[in-house]
Amino acid sequence: MSAFPRFARRRCAAIAAPLLALPLAGATALIGAAPAGAVSTTVLISEVYGGGGNSGAPFQNDFIELGNRAGTAIDLSGWRVQYFSASGGSGGSTTLSGSIPAGKTFLIKQAAGAGAGQPLPTPDATGTLNMSATNGRVDLYDPAGTLVDRIGFGSANAYETKAAPALSNTTSAARSATFADTDDNSVDFTVGAPTPTPSGGTGGPGPEPEPTEVTIAQIQGTGATSPLNGQQVTTSGVVTANYPTGGFNGFYLQTAGTGGTTDATPGASDGVFVFGTTDVAIGDCYTVTATVTEYNGLTELTRPTLTPKSGCAPVTPTPLPTLPVTDADKEQYEGMLVLPQGTYTITNNYALNQYGQLGLAVGDQPLYQATEKVAPGAAAAAYEAENRKKYITLDDGSSWDYLRNATAQDSPLPYLSQAEPMRTGSQLTFAKPVILDYRFQWNYQPTGQVVGPTDSDDPVVTENDREATPPATGGDTNIAFINVLNYFTDLGEDEDQVKNCPSYDDRDGNPVTTNYCEVRGAWTEKALADQRAKLVSAVNGLDAAVVGLSEIENSAGLSWVNRDRDYTLREFVAALNAAGGTWAYAESPVVNAPNEDVIRTAFIYNPQLVKPKGSSQLLLDPAFANARYPLAQEWQAQRSGTKFVTVVNHFKSKGSGEDDGTGQGLSNPSREAQARALTSWTASQWAKDPVFLIGDFNAYSKETPIQIIESAGYTELVKKYEPGSASYQFSGRLGSLDHMFGNAAAAELVTGAGIWDINADESVAMQYSRRNYNVTDFYTTQPYAASDHDPVLVGIDVKGGWWDRKR
Repeated sequence: MSAFPRFARRRCAAIAAPLLALPLAGATALIGAAPAGAVSTTVLISEVYGGGGNSGAPFQNDFIELGNRAGTAIDLSGWRVQYFSASGGSGGSTTLSGSIPAGKTFLIKQAAGAGAGQPLPTPDATGTLNMSATNGRVDLYDPAGTLVDRIGFGSANAYETKAAPALSNTTSAARSATFADTDDNSVDFTVGAPTPTPSGGTGGPGPEPEPTEVTIAQIQGTGATSPLNGQQVTTSGVVTANYPTGGFNGFYLQTAGTGGTTDATPGASDGVFVFGTTDVAIGDCYTVTATVTEYNGLTELTRPTLTPKSGCAPVTPTPLPTLPVTDADKEQYEGMLVLPQGTYTITNNYALNQYGQLGLAVGDQPLYQATEKVAPGAAAAAYEAENRKKYITLDDGSSWDYLRNATAQDSPLPYLSQAEPMRTGSQLTFAKPVILDYRFQWNYQPTGQVVGPTDSDDPVVTENDREATPPATGGDTNIAFINVLNYFTDLGEDEDQVKNCPSYDDRDGNPVTTNYCEVRGAWTEKALADQRAKLVSAVNGLDAAVVGLSEIENSAGLSWVNRDRDYTLREFVAALNAAGGTWAYAESPVVNAPNEDVIRTAFIYNPQLVKPKGSSQLLLDPAFANARYPLAQEWQAQRSGTKFVTVVNHFKSKGSGEDDGTGQGLSNPSREAQARALTSWTASQWAKDPVFLIGDFNAYSKETPIQIIESAGYTELVKKYEPGSASYQFSGRLGSLDHMFGNAAAAELVTGAGIWDINADESVAMQYSRRNYNVTDFYTTQPYAASDHDPVLVGIDVKGGWWDRKR
């Protein structure tokens, strides 16, 4: 099963990436002659928005806004703005008239979309430009036709120095309130909520209203939305956090003297985010005049004017003995400096590789999949509701997307290192205060952008709880199972010679892994070598007599390759032995299934400890037509002659197929049918023998496929010996998809069982497929992150006993 959790993002248009990261696009800047090195001292473009009227849009029309940096009003007669698509095709122009006051903005209404959103404030000019919501360019020309200013955003092929980020239906690109201009669009413009402002202020032409003097608590109010939303206000406070880099483009302000254990404004926060400038220092005090806005749930002050203020009492962090439970509980601290106390546990590190985020659970335990712990249905719904009360995100103080933003890719990922791998299940504490804020979810926000694992703004202390060796299982023989994460010796570059095979590329544009090709693994031999080295470390480290494998290439399954079924399996065994292993492989059955999947199950074994008894067998039951057919092999211990049977499985995944509405993922009826077919077959074939069912069953411990197997007389051995273990993480929840079952005869041999926690808890940044996606090289040949599933083991004693009989 592959995990595709989705994470919404702040102040930049972001789309969740699939498990194997996205290709990176390169662009060449086509800079106009005037803007580069010719910063405008008069009129410039202050904001652009192209999502007007689209789904979710806040306004019905696109708009372009100009700003006047000069000390006097400027006549705009004969000036024009021109729009270009991302590829450079002209979308038309709007010729202007009227004037723009000193220090003010000039709002140009453009085309409407499908009708969503509110009307714009009364504009200063109107055009018909139909602008892209995501990627494009706007140029500003004076009456002589001289190019005065330009903004390229998203994938635009022309811009000043570097393009501003892509936009969306809900975001615009805007300059700071001071109209800062360095001739670098990526620096001068910040993506955020659109703030169309005509020359007369927020309400349209005319005199601007006097701002209301209020406290920050009055701005925040006691609800989710400010009671002063849209109004001009003046307030004051102390700077508690500042984000000059990373895309937030703002700082947090908190009422002087507030915080600590005494709350002078119960129910209302004393902190607020000020968007549009970072020319401040933490600890300084300011009077701020600005407009109150709401940006996706976060109360902000925008278009700020700052005046230094003296004599302010310092802010004290508010201690949080535990995580506030409800949204209302958290709202009273929104934007405030807080100090979380006690232990938190990492329960989600998937977004660390893309957005620099960690999902935390308050307390000393991660969050578990509901159906790992309780039965599907009402009990599972109630369990998950309790999970959500314990969850919060630790953010990195930025809106960077480390998979798409070239600047971010050249900056070290926050928090993560080999010394502090930020594994799920690892515990941490807060050594420094943070801001409690809401940016698409509730976050603990550091007081500045965290760059790399040892940044001074890093607020947490964590542990490295990696396991160097598998768990001790007792006995004299181990049986193990490991998912080898689509291990293919046929490569994407090979398939690309026959038919098109796209790739996921690193930050330098080098192909790493295949992008939905028939081949599912590495694209190049170099990437395969990286994958192979990690898997060899993991499998050779298992110290097992028999190992079941899943997701290894079925070499006979590719339409364009003429190989036998065991080709890749032989290659893998050779690599294991070259690194010091002692392995052989169980040959494919005489009778194989037609139209098998391109991935398969397999067995390798240590011939010094066991030997196959007869040939392997596939369960060719129709129930497995949409999955992998179970593979069985009888074994005999070399020293004692003890016999046992292993059946390796890879049931239908949860990611496709029908939904039976039970909350057990897609295709649950298929897995139920597979569980019945499997247990019926083993009962008829090996009724009196020790039988171990191992593999990836794609079902959590309390789901119906597992209950079917257990009701057929099998014991889940790992849960018997390690009840709290988990082999997989998905969407911030841990659970076991990988299992070891034994019938009554098998259980007589068992001395222990467990999970070697080397994969599922690791950040995906540690996998071979993410090498060179960030300036930090996280790759090692160690077994950690060799796959996305943990290997499972069971120990048995074959030296003597009742089962040492000859059949």
